[in-house]
Amino acid sequence: MVLDIAVVLIYSIGMLLLGWYGMRRAKSNEDYLVAGRNLGPSFYMGTMAATVLGGASTVGTVRLGYVYGISGFWLCTALGLGIIALNWFLAKPLLKLRIYTVTQILERRYNPMARQASAVIMFAYALMISVVSTLAIGTVMEVLFGLPFWISVLLGGGVVVIYSTIGGMWSLTLTDIVQFIIKTVGLMFLLLPICLYRVGGWDELATKLPDTAFSFTTIGYDTIVTYFLIYFFGILIGQDIWQRVFTARSEGVAKYAGSVAGIYCVIYGVVCAVIGMCAKVLLPDLENVNYAFAATVKAALPDGIRGLVIAAALAAMMSTASAALLAASTTITEDLLPRLRGGKESSLPINRLFTAITGILVIAISLVVNDVLGALTLAYNLLVGGMLIPLIGAIYWKRASTAGAIASMSLGCITALVFMITDGLDANTPIYYSLAVGAVSFVVVSLLSRRPEAVAEPA
Repeated sequence: MVLDIAVVLIYSIGMLLLGWYGMRRAKSNEDYLVAGRNLGPSFYMGTMAATVLGGASTVGTVRLGYVYGISGFWLCTALGLGIIALNWFLAKPLLKLRIYTVTQILERRYNPMARQASAVIMFAYALMISVVSTLAIGTVMEVLFGLPFWISVLLGGGVVVIYSTIGGMWSLTLTDIVQFIIKTVGLMFLLLPICLYRVGGWDELATKLPDTAFSFTTIGYDTIVTYFLIYFFGILIGQDIWQRVFTARSEGVAKYAGSVAGIYCVIYGVVCAVIGMCAKVLLPDLENVNYAFAATVKAALPDGIRGLVIAAALAAMMSTASAALLAASTTITEDLLPRLRGGKESSLPINRLFTAITGILVIAISLVVNDVLGALTLAYNLLVGGMLIPLIGAIYWKRASTAGAIASMSLGCITALVFMITDGLDANTPIYYSLAVGAVSFVVVSLLSRRPEAVAEPA
């Protein structure tokens, strides 16, 4: 255990040092928020994949593999296909706009009021995504090192907040590349083969698990459809993902390197689902399936290698936590704060200050929430239920109005919240009804309201 702690400690110090180096490169707002819009293929692919595949994708997919078998890979598949679609069809117009936030699209198409309303939703989404990964960090450290949960959250979350605050997107990019390499080696080339070896190989795994574990539809068609509604479309409109697109040097970098990142996400999902299946054989009676990943690492791996795999898991979680943290703070400084300051643009010190404040808020929320997949679902239900329809309308429907967009955002979010409270976070109804109510209110209110006098096309 001492060796494992040493490995994780070295990893954490390395992240802080990379954050400090990123600080030296962040000399302007553009450097801090979008890495100077200058990332090449390798950096872009690594940072895009690292951003998407975080705590919920890792811990959550292992849990799904434990419960449902190979069909648990659909969560990561929906994310990966969303990445491919985003980079093939939206990257080109987005890069031309040279903007910082998703909500700036809505201001161009509607008016500043729509931007402010959507910024509140986007902030809530990004905040909860960061909470999800911080939660996962705390859970893994709690189980593996026997630390109290609150200490685990403070330590792991604190590292993320520090390197994100000091260097912004340059720190995130540099740490993402290292995290991408570590989690690829740790999960794909260490944990997976060792787990398969411990259960006796693939053939032995097949004999010890029911046939349903090897079906791609065991998780249920309704769940698969819901994953695509939530995660595929969520990727297309999430601030944390768009902010990564804005870092690409060119359309070609985004298109091809982004596609590789999407394919990687699908493979990652299969790997994590199989690890979960192995966990079902090795630890068939887990009291809490949320601990499937951490318990498997603890039971299956020797000292030293266990530490490297823990670092791999932390890498996956920290990359997403930091991306969402910067996305949330960017939404404040670029969309909400200028309104309060009479249109005055934010400075680099202001960006750093609000990144730190947002990070403290993330840690505080993480100390009182305990369901990783539940928090992820909450974030994406709010995002897709509130933002998808107005954004699509902004691009494709000339009769769309500001009143219709605000009505859709408000009623879509309220509907999602109501059904999450009444039916639970795991239910499919929140996303179905929020999209339906959002679409109807958007069309009806837009048709009843006057058409805007001037319309600026987003691309």
